[in-house]
Amino acid sequence: MQSTDLGNKESGKLWHRKPSPAARDGIIVNIIHSTSDYLPKVLRFLNVAFDSSGDCLIAGDHQGNIYVFDLYGNRFNLVQRTAQACTALAFNLRRKSEFLVALADYSIKCFDTVTKELVSWMRGHESSVFSISVHASGRYAITTSSDTAQLWDLDTFQRKRKLNILQSVGIQKVFFLPLSNTILSCFKDNSIFAWECDTLSCRYQLPAPPESSSILYKVFAVTRDGRILAAGGKSNHLHLWCLEAKQLFRIIQMPTKVRAIRHLEFLPDSFDAGSNQVLGVLSQDGIMRFVNIQTCKLLFEIGSLDEGISSSVISPHGRYIASIMENGSLNIYSVQALTQEINKPPPPLVKVIEDLPKSKLNSGGLKIKVTTGRVQRPAKSRENKIQTRILKQDLAGSFENKENELSDGLNKKRLQVLLKGYGEYPMKYRMFIWRSLLQLPENHTAFSSLEDKGVHVAFLNLQKKYPIKSGKLLRVLQRTLSALAHWSAIFSDTPYLPLLAFPFVKLFQNNQLICFEVVATLIINWCQHWFEYFPNPPINILSMIENVLAFHDKDLLQHFIDHDITSQLYAWPLLETVFSEVLTREEWLKLFDNVFSNHPSFLLMTVVAYNICSRAPLLNCSLKDDFEMVEDMQAEVDQQRVEDEAWYQKQELLRKAEETRRELLLQEEEKMIQQRQRLASVKRELKVKEMHLQDATRRRFLKLQQDQREMELRRLDDEIERKVHMRDREIATTAKDLEMRHLELESQKRHYEKNLIRNQEAVAKEMREDANAFRRKVDLEEHMFHKLIETDQTQNQKTQEWEEAKEKDFHLKSEKKASALADASRKWFLEKEINDALEHAEHLYSKAVPSYPNGQVASSGAPRTSQLDDISEMDSSTCISLNQRRIQWDTMERDLVERVRNLRQRLTVQARNRRQPPHLLATQRA
Repeated sequence: MQSTDLGNKESGKLWHRKPSPAARDGIIVNIIHSTSDYLPKVLRFLNVAFDSSGDCLIAGDHQGNIYVFDLYGNRFNLVQRTAQACTALAFNLRRKSEFLVALADYSIKCFDTVTKELVSWMRGHESSVFSISVHASGRYAITTSSDTAQLWDLDTFQRKRKLNILQSVGIQKVFFLPLSNTILSCFKDNSIFAWECDTLSCRYQLPAPPESSSILYKVFAVTRDGRILAAGGKSNHLHLWCLEAKQLFRIIQMPTKVRAIRHLEFLPDSFDAGSNQVLGVLSQDGIMRFVNIQTCKLLFEIGSLDEGISSSVISPHGRYIASIMENGSLNIYSVQALTQEINKPPPPLVKVIEDLPKSKLNSGGLKIKVTTGRVQRPAKSRENKIQTRILKQDLAGSFENKENELSDGLNKKRLQVLLKGYGEYPMKYRMFIWRSLLQLPENHTAFSSLEDKGVHVAFLNLQKKYPIKSGKLLRVLQRTLSALAHWSAIFSDTPYLPLLAFPFVKLFQNNQLICFEVVATLIINWCQHWFEYFPNPPINILSMIENVLAFHDKDLLQHFIDHDITSQLYAWPLLETVFSEVLTREEWLKLFDNVFSNHPSFLLMTVVAYNICSRAPLLNCSLKDDFEMVEDMQAEVDQQRVEDEAWYQKQELLRKAEETRRELLLQEEEKMIQQRQRLASVKRELKVKEMHLQDATRRRFLKLQQDQREMELRRLDDEIERKVHMRDREIATTAKDLEMRHLELESQKRHYEKNLIRNQEAVAKEMREDANAFRRKVDLEEHMFHKLIETDQTQNQKTQEWEEAKEKDFHLKSEKKASALADASRKWFLEKEINDALEHAEHLYSKAVPSYPNGQVASSGAPRTSQLDDISEMDSSTCISLNQRRIQWDTMERDLVERVRNLRQRLTVQARNRRQPPHLLATQRA
């Protein structure tokens, strides 16, 4: 198994060596998309779809990268980056290079894989689109989501119809039936309706399934001929409906390991006329099983428990299967490799029996040797003749019965009677009758293996020897001859093989397998003795023709002998071209209706009959060259007749083509006119919509402005109310603080008064104690003085007087000094206390009282310091200063309350004005 990593490449090869998928897994290539960012990761593929040819497919990952994979050309290309995950894809449009993609934003886009441009953008869904079904013509598409299904015209990309249903019911799937104009809609309540595409009228409804086996349908699949519908769901049962009879005709039970069915798809076959027999069933375990719906046998399966499958798509011709794995990679399977064991050819009917030993052969026993091709019988003794005849009779009877029994219920004798009566088979059923008469094996595997070998070297320059105008016809002829040469090497050196195969190639150019098998069957049965004298013409066959001619027309044969005309001249050209150069198409088809319905010797009889029918011109020829001139003239006449017929047909075709093109031109002109009308109407609608949008935009802008102004007014009102509230709170808080400070000042005043009284008492007490001490000292001195006087009465009167004066003077100085010290101490203490009290009061006042507009602050009253003469004057001045300051504080408090009241009134008036309408405010402002 080869693996390819897309990486960051936009184009490249899918594989570098030719893939050879094994029959076990059948994988051609495994494709992954990894990134080389800082954190490497694998981008998961989500959806995949094949084109109508089946050789190209597109796939999208969850990041919106969409790739085109060309399996025939071994290339991949990045065609689009949608930047969002895709939910559904469709690649079988009428324009082969375009595809539809449903995106995660509920839109559907159409892109071109060649130009990589956006073709159209379709909107209308309100949920994710999970299914896109395209009509067989490629003109219409149905997109399905969980709540609606919409029908689109892919020529104009306009929506034609829309299917809306109740949300409780829900849509499972809506899709076109293949090769028909019928739309099938399947709902979640198991109801299935069929609609006419053009009129959307209901054609029929399928009945409800039996209750005993009823399941909720979730997945559906239809055969290519549109006759059988397969439905499944969360069960291991499959329901098969016959859409023609409109009834359930079979229920298939899958293995017990299957609990739910996730996807169904029929495997197409080019040779089953659309009645597909193999159904692919993807279950919940990630394994897709392919079963035959007729025999109910499991044919093969893909995927495993370790590498499960998420979803799968089968190509239209049934050669490839594209599966998205659960790990996000993409696997491409070869159906040929998967069915190799199934499509093996049956064992040969003729077996070779080995001879007995010589000792036993001489005993007179029957000696028979069976070989592939024909049965040869040696001469036998007389006593064995009766036995030989009986054996021959039995064999002839069995061969005749077997030959007359054809497949599909046809009988060779009845066909011969029909051919004898009408002279030809019906044109409609001729190919089917030929296939039945020839009993073609339709071995896809064998033919594919021969086709995969490519063009044989003997036919590389076929166009030089046999120039054919149609390139397609030349390629089919080249492939058919190459397959025959690969099948048997002798055909590579057979010069007349192209002449023999060309009429069948022209007839079966659209089905190369049937073409190959018809030519091979013709060679095996009607031309099996042509190669005994290879590379010379078959002398034995020509001798048979000459003997038959001698029996039926001796004169003509004698005429040929007299003029040295051999059978190689009058018989072999007819055989090697199988009469294609002497008969018209209709005559040739009638001839081979009889050839395929009779014994192989019928072809030899036809050669003799043709010469007998032409005996009159042949008897008139006397020279050998005349016969060759007759052959050439006949060929020229036939060629001229064919050319004339072709010329007339070409003229007729040209005339019809001209008429068709004129009609197409008229239709295109009509479409162009209609398109212009639609464009004009669309332009008008767009203009009206633009005007409406502009008007709506203008109204919206005005409303937005009005809302902004109202919001601004509300914001200002809220700001004013908030500030008023804050100011009220601040004023109330300030008032409370003033009251508290007033109380504190009162208490401090009383405290200071108490301290002053206490200090005065203490000073008075100290002064009294000093005075008492001084008096005691004076008394003591007086006592001592009196003592001295008493003791010293004898001193001089002057000395006494001087002493008394000195004592008096000292006493006076001492009293003045003590009084001065006491006064200074009381003065310093009182000034300190008063200064501290004044500083504290001014500090509180500066916080409580706002400043005046001019920046000045109210005077504090009396000076901070004053000269006090005595203690009583200091106390009285202090009390007066405190009383004056208290009066000032009361006055300022009343002024502050009055200002707060006036501010409240102004704010209330402003708030009332802002709540009025704008025109009233304008009037008030005016």
